[in-house]
Amino acid sequence: MATMTYKGLEVLFSRQQIAERVAEMGAQITHDLKGEKLVMIGVLKGAAPFLADLSRAIEVDATFDFVATTSYGKGLRSSGAVKLIKDLDHSIEGKNVLVVEDILDTGLTLSYLRKLFLQQHPKSLRIATLLDKPSRRIEKIDADYVGFSIPNLFVIGYGMDYAERYRNLRTSVSCRRRAGVGKTGRPKEPGAG
Repeated sequence: MATMTYKGLEVLFSRQQIAERVAEMGAQITHDLKGEKLVMIGVLKGAAPFLADLSRAIEVDATFDFVATTSYGKGLRSSGAVKLIKDLDHSIEGKNVLVVEDILDTGLTLSYLRKLFLQQHPKSLRIATLLDKPSRRIEKIDADYVGFSIPNLFVIGYGMDYAERYRNLRTSVSCRRRAGVGKTGRPKEPGAG
């Protein structure tokens, strides 16, 4: 079977694969909640597409809130220091909370957020991530719901970005050298030679 590409980049997961897995995750979350209400907290900006699709697959009364953190800046590597730049708008005390993240990589961001949210005493706190890169973990943390586990690849699309670009790709693509990463380690422009 041939590897699918999009503008010279290797497609890791197609729109259909993502949609099917998100539907499965939504069904599991619905089952686990047993009809109880849910607060879904999206980690901006990358989780926005995943949060939107996952919320439509969960069949319980759900509300949204958002946080924003930074640790990457405009590069390919995390700085290691997580900074909260947008906090929750509402209290989560006594509520079932699902933190929705695009990718679980080093674990620094989600460990930071978990500690922060547990201080508010939610009824339950679970984590859903579209992609999990366990080989990069620095902090010991696991997601309760994982879309796909992947090797150590830099990924763009479906909310994930390179310097704030490519979030709107409907697929999840890898920026491997043979599939679109130049000698500098930075992604080439899609379609560039």
